Amino acid sequence: MWAAKVTNQEIMVNDSSFSFGSDLRTRISDNLDVFERRSHPNDGLKRAAVAVVVVDNGTGDGALVLTKRSSRLRAHTSQWALPGGRLDEGETPIDAVLRELSEEVNVSLSPDHVLGTLDDYPTRSGYLITPVVVWADPEIEMIANPDEVASIHRISFRELNRSDSPNFITIPESERPVIQMLFNDSRVHAPTGAVMYQFREVGLHGRDVRVDQMEQPVWAWK
Repeated sequence: MWAAKVTNQEIMVNDSSFSFGSDLRTRISDNLDVFERRSHPNDGLKRAAVAVVVVDNGTGDGALVLTKRSSRLRAHTSQWALPGGRLDEGETPIDAVLRELSEEVNVSLSPDHVLGTLDDYPTRSGYLITPVVVWADPEIEMIANPDEVASIHRISFRELNRSDSPNFITIPESERPVIQMLFNDSRVHAPTGAVMYQFREVGLHGRDVRVDQMEQPVWAWK
C-alpha cells in the first residue's frame, strides 16, 4: 500500500522547529540514525546518488537545495533535480554526492557534513539512486555550473511542509501512484519529489515512510 496524503494536523509544527542551527541538525541526524533504510539490488541498474542539502534559507530557517537542470544536458533537460549523478568507478554514494556538489554548485563539503541516507529509489530510466542527506554551513555560497545547472533554489522547510503537498495522481500506464511535491507554483515529480517527501517525513518528523513504490510520470521513464 502506498502512503496516504498527510493531513494538516499531522504536519503542524512549531515555527521554531525549523530554525537553522544545532537543534535542527541533531534532530535530522537522530531521525536518520534510527531509520532502517531500504536498499535495493542493482539488477542491472546504474548506480547514482543525490544530495539532500540542508541549508539556511537566508532568513534563519532550514531549507533544502533544489536545482533546475540545464537545457544543455542530453537527458531530463530543464527538470527539477537534487544535486547528484552517476557513481564513478570505485565511488560510494557519499563520495559521488560530495564530488557532484563541487562540480554542479561549487560547494566543497567533507564526510563530516553527512547526516545519513534515505531509501534507494529505482528509476524507470535505469538508475538506482541513493539519497544522501548533508548539512551545509550558514555561509555557504552556491554557484551554478552552467553546463549542468540552470538555477539553484532554496526550498524552505515551511514550504516543504505545506498542507496541500504531496499530491498523488493516477496514470493509465501504471497501478502505482505518481507523487507530486508542490512548492510555489511548481510540481516536482519522482524521483526528486519522492526523495523530498521521504526526507520531510523521515528527516524532519521521524516517521517511517517509504517511497520506492511511488511512480514517476511517463515522460521521466526515458
